[in-house]
Amino acid sequence: MTTWLFTHPACLTHEMGPHHPESPHRLRAILAALQAAEFAPLVRQEAPAATVDALAFVHDRGFVEGVLAAIPKAGIVALDPDTSVSSGSGEAALRAAGAVVAAVDAVLGGAADNAFCAVRPPGHHAEANAAMGFCLFNNVVVAAEHARRQHGLRRVAVMDFDVHHGNGTQHMFESDGDLFYASTHQSPLYPGTGDVAERGVGNICNAPLPPGAGSAEFRAAMSEIVLPALDRFRPELLLISAGFDAHHADPLANLELETADFAWATAMLRGVAQAKSAVSSSRLASGSA
Repeated sequence: MTTWLFTHPACLTHEMGPHHPESPHRLRAILAALQAAEFAPLVRQEAPAATVDALAFVHDRGFVEGVLAAIPKAGIVALDPDTSVSSGSGEAALRAAGAVVAAVDAVLGGAADNAFCAVRPPGHHAEANAAMGFCLFNNVVVAAEHARRQHGLRRVAVMDFDVHHGNGTQHMFESDGDLFYASTHQSPLYPGTGDVAERGVGNICNAPLPPGAGSAEFRAAMSEIVLPALDRFRPELLLISAGFDAHHADPLANLELETADFAWATAMLRGVAQAKSAVSSSRLASGSA
């Protein structure tokens, strides 16, 4: 199995303030861990920059241009109470989205069996015309639309196991029956969306977890709710919004997942993609939430 890793040094230059929880140290920790001998087989790739046109297929063009125009030459500029930009944020955001686009190309082109994108800023809170929740552009939605426009795919699924609900991804998917979004997340918690009653046009699957939920509850939600819904959807491509802040050591939320739970969930999702590949062309790409 060939796994490609996409990242770029520019993603370390995005700053939102000295005490902001979405800091470059998060990515440094991931990249340091990926230097271990067990990850030597990864095919390491430099993430390209996404084009404004690629972003504008899912975001309002005026919004995209406005965010890029707001990038300061120095200092930090707040876009909302939680989300800021610095001098490095523009390139970081373009590389983050570009990484997931390149991962789709690698997987659908047959060069890679799957791919992981170690990038920031994250994306799943960003809506069509709003940056929020530490997110500037919605990387995974950009990738899904790229798969449809450039590779002719019709049915694309996103699984999101971040501790927060991906309101932006759901919002941009919910009226298109050929797109599928599933999420496990803590509830109640920011941003306040993700109730089980939010079903879009039958293409949204939310499995909220109460504070204090751990491995048993998470694995039950995946096994009994998410995976069967994903199987019924029969995607041609499966994208993962991979957030690891449901881990018990994360100080900003109250889920109690173990490291092994993320490995288990990824293996289950890979199994879905591999099973579908026997009858369609379903592949797996993973990225930053």
